[in-house]
Amino acid sequence: MRIRPNDPATMSSTPSTPSHAVPRGTLMIQGTTSDAGKSTLVAGLCRLARRAGVRVAPFKPQNMALNSAVTADGGEIGRAQALQAIAAGIAPHTDLNPVLLKPNSDMGSQVIIHGRARMNLNARAYQSYKPIAREAVLESYGRLRAGYDTVFVEGAGSPAEINLRANDIANMGFAEAVDCPVVLVADIDRGGVFAHLIGTLACLSDSERARVKGFIINRFRGDPSLLKPGLDWLEAQTGKPVLGVVPYLHGLTLDAEDMLPGAAHTHAQTGGQALRVVVPALPHISNHTDFDALRVHPQVEFSYVRAGNAPPAADLVILPGSKNVRDDLAWLRAQGWDKALERHLRYGGRVIGICGGMQMLGRTIADPHGVEGEPGATAGLGWLDYETELTREKALRNVTGRLVLGGADADGEDMAGAPVRGYEIHMGVTTGAALASPALCIDSVEGEAEDARGTVRVDGAQSADGQILATYLHGLFDTPQACAALLDWAGLTAAQQVDYPALREASLERLADTLAASLDLPRLYAAMS
Repeated sequence: MRIRPNDPATMSSTPSTPSHAVPRGTLMIQGTTSDAGKSTLVAGLCRLARRAGVRVAPFKPQNMALNSAVTADGGEIGRAQALQAIAAGIAPHTDLNPVLLKPNSDMGSQVIIHGRARMNLNARAYQSYKPIAREAVLESYGRLRAGYDTVFVEGAGSPAEINLRANDIANMGFAEAVDCPVVLVADIDRGGVFAHLIGTLACLSDSERARVKGFIINRFRGDPSLLKPGLDWLEAQTGKPVLGVVPYLHGLTLDAEDMLPGAAHTHAQTGGQALRVVVPALPHISNHTDFDALRVHPQVEFSYVRAGNAPPAADLVILPGSKNVRDDLAWLRAQGWDKALERHLRYGGRVIGICGGMQMLGRTIADPHGVEGEPGATAGLGWLDYETELTREKALRNVTGRLVLGGADADGEDMAGAPVRGYEIHMGVTTGAALASPALCIDSVEGEAEDARGTVRVDGAQSADGQILATYLHGLFDTPQACAALLDWAGLTAAQQVDYPALREASLERLADTLAASLDLPRLYAAMS
């Protein structure tokens, strides 16, 4: 059975709410805190503009996130901006997020400019680098303003971070540079929403405070009439309007920008057989959006296992991507996962390693250039016969292919299987005998030269006993057929096909309908004039 909501093409062409005239120009959505709802609001506003026939683009000057996506121009941007591009109906491009910081320690990050990794910098060194990053930001914004009618900009964190105000390119520093209006969003579900808004304004300069055209209160539960006295007080205190109160939207299926979902555990939704899937919550876990399709699957009981918790019994353990593979492997061992995985395999369980997780399953992980940390080498878990060397060049590819379950050779023979579409983001090269039993056959790579097509390429590896599968491919479970085939391989009888991209599209439509009903759109759009 295939689970799929209404056809998204039909839904987007016949909006259930009246559209308003979206003006040309730029509006920036800033938040009083991280995770206030900036990414979601920008996605919803982009979808509303798309419905109205407006050429719209999202933009985030600077993002710090370990969930990323490969763009049509062969670069890398934050996952939230790729989602917003889907909402806007455009192809993800590096101009949508010109500066991306990917933390690889508590003190430092990989710095990605216009989609390409440039260097690793600690927090203090990055402050000195900001003027250079600012030029990349303004260059990308200039191209978007020239190519689109409307740009919705997402801030980062909060504009009230006093210690980060110098050379700011993420919030008010950007808004001042391009002279765009700002709307502040606050999450009432956290509590203290009025203090957040009043306190944020108090931390701004006079010109920045004047730039704020109003407030949006997000994730409200309950009777809106009970909130009205507070809204009246807020408007009287600040002289700025509340442009809308957005209700708490349960069950949205949207890609997360970075943080792990608040609910670490999801229950299967059927009364029949359920497959138990667990993922260790690595300190530097990356692209955990790989597991969103599993979290919504009605036949899967899914868990992230955080530090200090014993690995539970499971049918399938997935080792996820990592921005610091050697450090995260040391964490796994310290948490007892190596012994737990030995026991899991001994009793017939299945294991999948994705990207950094694939590298962990091999014999060694070498980092001679200090790409992710101190130069050196670490022994892997040793269950697959290959070695990985981290390199300075990052592989960035969108690919399509077919799963190879049950074994095949590297010459492309007998490789028919479930179709899969995903992307590679990694800085390692893996070699070894185990790669002769691949996990995937790659049919095409986005943007490759015409004369390279038709070449037989493979990815990943499988163990001889069929219990372990490793791949560099992110998005492994997003394709319905591949997800069902992998769940069957892991032991689920008659796995259903869940169309995650269609569920995401339906969530974008629901989000847009909600914003149209809960925001004062004419007043919001007037702020852009």
